[in-house]
Amino acid sequence: MGLRELITDVWSWLDYKPVMADPRRPGRNAWAELTSSWVPDEDLRRLAAYRLLAAYDSNQAGQVAAITGDDETGTERRELGDASKLIDTALGYLLGSEQTITVAGAEHADDDPTNEAAMALAVQDKLRAWAEKELLPLRIQQAERTAILLGDAVYSLAWEPAKGRVLLRTWDPGLYFPEWPEDGEQDGAEFPLRVHLAWDLPEDKRRGLKARLRRITYELGPIAPASRRATTKDGNAVREYVYADDGAPILSMGDSLNGDSGAITRTYPWAPGRSTPWTCYLTDAEWELDDLKYADVLYDLPMNKATYRVRSDGEVLDRLDLMVDFIPLVQVTNSIPASGEHWGKPTVATVLQALDELSATDTDSSGASATTGSPIIGLAGARLPIDRATGQPLPVKVRAGTVWQLNDNGRMDVLDTSAQLAELRSRVDHIIDRIAANSRLTAAGLGTLDPTALPSGYALQLALGPLDSLVAAMRLARTHKYAVLLRMVQRLHQAGQAEAWPAGESFPARLMWGPHTPTDRAAVLDEVVKGVGASVLSVETGIRMLIDAGYPIDDAQGEIERIQSRAFEAAARLADATGDNAAVRSYLGLPEAPSTELSVPLVTSGSGI
Repeated sequence: MGLRELITDVWSWLDYKPVMADPRRPGRNAWAELTSSWVPDEDLRRLAAYRLLAAYDSNQAGQVAAITGDDETGTERRELGDASKLIDTALGYLLGSEQTITVAGAEHADDDPTNEAAMALAVQDKLRAWAEKELLPLRIQQAERTAILLGDAVYSLAWEPAKGRVLLRTWDPGLYFPEWPEDGEQDGAEFPLRVHLAWDLPEDKRRGLKARLRRITYELGPIAPASRRATTKDGNAVREYVYADDGAPILSMGDSLNGDSGAITRTYPWAPGRSTPWTCYLTDAEWELDDLKYADVLYDLPMNKATYRVRSDGEVLDRLDLMVDFIPLVQVTNSIPASGEHWGKPTVATVLQALDELSATDTDSSGASATTGSPIIGLAGARLPIDRATGQPLPVKVRAGTVWQLNDNGRMDVLDTSAQLAELRSRVDHIIDRIAANSRLTAAGLGTLDPTALPSGYALQLALGPLDSLVAAMRLARTHKYAVLLRMVQRLHQAGQAEAWPAGESFPARLMWGPHTPTDRAAVLDEVVKGVGASVLSVETGIRMLIDAGYPIDDAQGEIERIQSRAFEAAARLADATGDNAAVRSYLGLPEAPSTELSVPLVTSGSGI
């Protein structure tokens, strides 16, 4: 294949695949749905990259190569799950042992009982209860595996009145089509003003439905008057704005009309005292593919041919006002995007060619092992059995107990390919080590390192250094996105007027990851005992170190109180130093001592005594 142009973008690491050069090229199209007329050209390379990566994960890269004509023998390629192992290993290190939602200030609710700390603790409890109901750890694992495999993952949030809470859902990034602002410099941290989720719906002959395109659109726009359900002449459900008899717009509850500018403003529960003219609209519509022309792309579909969906409560999803000033979608990238980019890089991106080399070597090893186990034998001067019907020699087969009669000068030669097989196996080990080093998962992280090759635990720590930096970068890319997701959860509960959900500014909440490598708990315990005993570490710091090491401590403050209630030697030293029995009893968690002083009534003048 001649290289006609050099493309440098987020997916340039896949340019060695001919199908990436032009996904619409006839004969090179492995997935016909990618070339649908509604798919924008600028998204074709991204979607083709997603499909190729998914093929590697499911051991179908050889089949793709055979379909696209890159390798005619691709269907015979041996793929033994190495790509999937890399992805699952990276996922395990990213997630760590657990994920915990924390709200800033909630840890001071016990020792600093202020209203703000109490509210932070209440929000933290509510977020954790919501996470348990919505199976947040499961959703995170589902989305993060997609992010590690494809480079991106998408969450959506929606208020469900029937359940009284926010629903969390994950999406395939191949269905995600954001529209970024055209003016100004783009940055990976900014958010789009319009987002589409789109996919094809197959033909359903049983229900009489043709092939369709479904598009869900979230869009930020100026607040409009109140709307209601209406019906067009052809019977389709739509929404129409409501106006009074004098032509004045009828406003939704809580909105206000600015007489000078004519703009409608709204005050949201999370921003009291500050009005905004923006809201988010939701549109969920379908188009028959036969009605779309080649010029009709996803971002500009003919709305006069759309059929809008109706929600379970009867609301028509035609620019439905969601009563929030943000788009409830969060895109998570696997890596920190480059300047001006918005898409992440998969973990296997830089080692994809090495995975091809490994697959090719495994295929060669399989062939070499066949000739080693069933060697090729050359016979000279042998009396071969004859087929009496045809008079031709019968095929010679090597079986246990087979005996051949040889002439005086006859001989038997065996082709020995064991040396080639050993070399191929050595090459497999070399490629795996190269993949471990270049992916930064390290041989120790992949479990291929011989434990006896490390002289000490410090050497193991050095061997895991690249893995530590990889996990730190992956978590850094996600920290802000999960903080935004948890902020959206709070605001959607406020907008839905959830029971007992505090109003006001959203509390900063974070998703804390557990340790990604095993911890020497005995060493940490010994360090805490020595540090606290020598008064170079506080009890609070020691308890935090034990929690990080994996000790089953649920309440740090409660654990400190239980330790102090039995620390009689420390209480004795406190009594000697201060001479204050009240301080000692408070340290031990005991109630105040009853007063032993006698009260003597005073003699008043004129009492006659």
